[in-house]
Amino acid sequence: MSSSIFSSYLCPKPPDTMSEQTKENPLHISWHDSMWIPHLNSTNVMDYFAERTNPFYSRDCNNEFIKMQQNTRVDQLTHMQGVEYMLLHTQEPILYIIRKQHRYSPTQVTPLANYHIIGGQVYQTPDLGSVINSRVLGAVSNLNSAFTEMQSFSHYHPSRGYWWQFRNQGDQTEQQKKEKEKKGQVKKEEPASLFQQRRVDSLLEDLQTRFPYKYPTVPQQAQNAQNQQQEGSKAGEDTKPDVKVEVKVEVKTEIKTEPSSQTPSQRTAKPPPEKRQRTGP
Repeated sequence: MSSSIFSSYLCPKPPDTMSEQTKENPLHISWHDSMWIPHLNSTNVMDYFAERTNPFYSRDCNNEFIKMQQNTRVDQLTHMQGVEYMLLHTQEPILYIIRKQHRYSPTQVTPLANYHIIGGQVYQTPDLGSVINSRVLGAVSNLNSAFTEMQSFSHYHPSRGYWWQFRNQGDQTEQQKKEKEKKGQVKKEEPASLFQQRRVDSLLEDLQTRFPYKYPTVPQQAQNAQNQQQEGSKAGEDTKPDVKVEVKVEVKTEIKTEPSSQTPSQRTAKPPPEKRQRTGP
């Protein structure tokens, strides 16, 4: 078991898909013959496409078989089976479209590929999947480059935090900016004119009228619960008995007397008790 593993590492077998990977994509190549370009028309464009140097033309097609028989009747292709090429659309003198298809019967064919000739240059027409993949790849690559460039402008320091530093702006402190403003090197921002202010206000008012603010609505369940709570509170208020509250008010009266001219000792002194005569036997 171990010897087979080591042998596979020392002498690896080439994968079967290596030839497919190294094969050039037909969507990335083109072909032309400068001798034919001034004389191209709808009658000889198929002969131009059938040149031996054209990489898009297959020698195993029915067109080549009819050409070898020196038969000029193209309608015989409908009675044959196999791969064939046909002129699908013409817009002289600039555009010609040729289709490669597999014929099973006079009425049943399966398209394999399309080729367009623009100004004598032959290209393979891309399919829908290739177009979508190309557009998505282009968009993703542009977004990736934009994020990479934005990441290079971001800086961080523990004492300062995060900040943006673009290439056209230096790392200037507020004190340096103030010094430059004093010297007149930095132009101050001019306030908006009256026309600009009114124009902005009119635009904002127009947007507000066209797109009014929609207040958030209360969910249906919360609204039902709130309605039930209000109904319960109203029913409770109706069933409550009347309660009479009596408030007693106490009135205190104070009688003020005028101060007398006697001294406090005289006012508090009591008269001595009367002496009673003793009656003895």
